[in-house]
Order: sequence, then structure tokens, then C-alpha cells
Amino acid sequence: MSLGAGDAVFAGNRIDPRPVLIVTGLVQEARIAAGPGMTVVCSSSDPQQLRALLTVFDPRTIRGVISFGVAGGLDPSLKSGDVVVATEVLAGDTRWLAGLPLNEEMIASVALGRRRVVRGGLAGVEQMVAAQALKAALRSATGAAAVDMESHIAAAYAAKAGLPFAALRVISDPASRALPALARNAIKPNGDIDLRKILRGVARNPTTLRALVSTGIDFNRALKSLRGCRGFLLGGEGLVAADL
Repeated sequence: MSLGAGDAVFAGNRIDPRPVLIVTGLVQEARIAAGPGMTVVCSSSDPQQLRALLTVFDPRTIRGVISFGVAGGLDPSLKSGDVVVATEVLAGDTRWLAGLPLNEEMIASVALGRRRVVRGGLAGVEQMVAAQALKAALRSATGAAAVDMESHIAAAYAAKAGLPFAALRVISDPASRALPALARNAIKPNGDIDLRKILRGVARNPTTLRALVSTGIDFNRALKSLRGCRGFLLGGEGLVAADL
């Protein structure tokens, strides 16, 4: 799935007309990111699909890569809606450095209410990390603040192509909350949420409703913060190269 268009962007005294590639996992994230100066791909939370999309994408047509969307919390101090600006992305034994030119003025100008903006590592995984115990184990192994299924793929693509890279992720399910199985399995191939599937699951097992409502509240809070962070993407011309 591709959204967005590329307008000319000033970088110093020259104009680079190429857009920034924004990598997302869900269609809601893609819709937030889409706009002038952006080309957006949505993986539908499928790492193999994302790799396939990037394989046919010409890196010469873009000027940088940003992973943008929601994430699972690993740092227990982070709440839903809090923002993690990646300092690095880790997957297995590989680490990529990330850069996004944020200063305190930029952070203060974003209307996120009581939500925090922190700098920290992101862990990249191939499958959702839903259980609290698994989140705690990943936090212990990596020291990462959050986890997602796109950032490590986007970082690897940027590094291979010699492109600047950054990642910004908003906490959706905190470290203290397990992601319900029904919510994990209700993602459509286009990256949207299958509400009918969720409703059928609740009808079969009403005890899941409370957890789903809490998950939905967290997710909506995360999307609200993500909308507030869209302005950060406009700093893409100052990104630093992705380094292994």
C-alpha cells in the first residue's frame, strides 16, 4: 500500500524534490503520515510483506527513511501515548543507529498534553510481543524502550541503500498490559482492523470485552499522540545515515 506525494523540500541552499519514505504497519498510521513530501508504505503488520514491498522500491527516488507508528512498551515507566524517538534499533545481534533532529523547542511545540517524549532504543521483532513476561524478557535482553515489527526492516533497508534513517514510535500497549489474542488476530491484509472479527470473538467469549476496551482506549490514545507527532517528519532533510 502506498500513500502520499513528494513535493520539493529545501535542504540547506538546495532543493531535493524527492520524498521521505515513511514505513508503517497499520493503515491508520499510514493515513496520519500521508501528505506532501511523504511516500508511505504499509506492511499490514507483516514483516515479510514489508520486505517484499521494499524489494521493489527504488531507493534512488527517496531521500530518507522513517519508521513511524505505534509500538509495544518495554520500559515500564512509559504509558500509552508516550513517544519514543529512536536512538538505535536492535534486532538479534544487529544494531542500527538512528537520528531525528529534535530539539527541546520542537518537542515543546507539539500538543501532546501530558504525554512524554523520550529518546531510547527500539527492539525489532518478527512476531508480536504480547505477553507481559515476554516484554519484560525483551527489555532485559535489549534495554530497549519499545518494540515493533517494522523499524528493524526499515533500518536495514536504509543502511543497505546508504540512506538517512530515523524512527518515531508511540506506545500503544504498555509493558504492564498484555495484548489480547483477539486484537492481535484482527488485522486485515490491508492493515486495517477487522471489527466484525472482534465482535464475533466477543460474542463467543464475553469475558474478553474488558481487555479489548482497555486495548482500544490505549490504541486511540496512541493514534492521537501520533497525529501530534506528524510535524516531526518534516525534519527529514536533517536525518543522519543509518549505520550498522
